[in-house]
Amino acid sequence: MPRIGDKAPDFSANTTWGPIQFSEYNKGSWVVLFSHPADFTPVCTTEMSGFAVRSKEFEEKNTKLMGLSIDSIHAHVAWVNNVKKNTGVLFNFPIIADIDMKVSKLYGMLQPNESETAAVRAVFFIDPQGKIRLIMYYPLNVGRNMDEIIRVLTALQTADKHSVALPLDWKPGEKVIVPPPKTVAEMEEREKSDYEMVDFYLAKKSL
Repeated sequence: MPRIGDKAPDFSANTTWGPIQFSEYNKGSWVVLFSHPADFTPVCTTEMSGFAVRSKEFEEKNTKLMGLSIDSIHAHVAWVNNVKKNTGVLFNFPIIADIDMKVSKLYGMLQPNESETAAVRAVFFIDPQGKIRLIMYYPLNVGRNMDEIIRVLTALQTADKHSVALPLDWKPGEKVIVPPPKTVAEMEEREKSDYEMVDFYLAKKSL
């Protein structure tokens, strides 16, 4: 099962956008790869619609979406069509038809104590270098939180860009945490700074 910091396993798959090689799809951009238990199910419909409705926000963060379930390509296309007709929402990202469970097993999306035939609600955040940066798992009966998915994606990108850490419940515009000093000289220099000092090891600043 892949872990945070691992290279994202590469794979080729048939999707609603045609055949895709994941490493090519990932090249030069972040990817949020997420699984759902089954097409034509209520919670999954709300989640996939949530990703679609907010897809512009992911695009603005140089992030591509990719869904997956253990269903055929025909079921995927029929579901996409059904949701569009009933709600006007188009699932505007590729959905992997993982009928042989190859990708689900590769990414640990199949968890036998939950289900042996349906993928759990996994979310993998993969950076442009192909490294897994954050993983979320939800059970079959609890939907994900789209605000949190976008928040942690923003946090990962902010931390990378500014070499900082993010505190509890951080949101864009709030102060960030400066990495702690590694030498006495750095500690003394920090005491002269304009950081918000809780203590020498916990300092915050605005970006």
